[in-house]
Amino acid sequence: MSQITTWLRDPNPTSRRQARLGQAFMAWLRMRRNPLAMVGLAIVAVLLVMAAFAPWLAPHDPITQDLSNRLLPPLTPGHLLGTDDFGRDILSRILYGSRITLFIIGLVAVTAPVFGLLVGTVAGYFGGWTDEILMRITDIFLAFPKLILALALVAVLGPGMENAILAIALTSWPPYARVARAETLTVRTSDYIAAVRLQGAGPARIILGHVMPMCLPSVIIRVTLDMAGVILIAAGLGFLGLGVQPPLPEWGAMISAGRKYLFEQWWVATMPGLAIFIVSLGFNLLGDGLRDVLDPRSAGR
Repeated sequence: MSQITTWLRDPNPTSRRQARLGQAFMAWLRMRRNPLAMVGLAIVAVLLVMAAFAPWLAPHDPITQDLSNRLLPPLTPGHLLGTDDFGRDILSRILYGSRITLFIIGLVAVTAPVFGLLVGTVAGYFGGWTDEILMRITDIFLAFPKLILALALVAVLGPGMENAILAIALTSWPPYARVARAETLTVRTSDYIAAVRLQGAGPARIILGHVMPMCLPSVIIRVTLDMAGVILIAAGLGFLGLGVQPPLPEWGAMISAGRKYLFEQWWVATMPGLAIFIVSLGFNLLGDGLRDVLDPRSAGR
């Protein structure tokens, strides 16, 4: 193990693979020194485990109703977190709901940042009227609060998981475009970009192969920090009945169903609310840690 560590710490790597693995190892060491970031990483890891092994971890079917066991309190034998108004096990529904939450997060994370990165790098690289048109479109989207714009889009498209994901993605790309444009403006006049241009590389190759990779660290940090907002918007749409539809166990819809029992059977709405709070906190803590790790200005601290 010590030999591997020495190899990774070598200040004079002999190959590109060794250099990349060494950078990743040093980033991990910096990440490990941040206890809050490790807490966030642990929460996200638990979310992944819950989503992956929900069929084996859930003690009951999340959809099957059992009216004879409705509104049982937490710590009831067989129902650790209690049951809802239809007798469904809340723990099982939270476990399966993590799959829906992770599915929404995943699809938004591979659509909105990619589109925003493309818009921002193209605007920043070409400048002029291209920059003006793309940034004014971005400003129009930024002028509306995310949740309000998502509500309007879902109202037009109709309720459902697919439309909710599409609405969230359409409202989430402008900040990534702004970040990518700012990064592009700082690197487009760099010497290595000029050298690549002199070698005959076209704009598409320069943007895709050289500018975008330089923007990725900032975009990754922004994605991680924005995941909490994505979770809250998805839960808000579910709470209003415009997102994932019953009987699927979506956390926002579970809170909506339990709000009428909030004072007497508090656990029906509180348990999924705690799940949203903990997962959102985990992504925020992880995003802060990644910002410290991936920011070149903090790499030497």
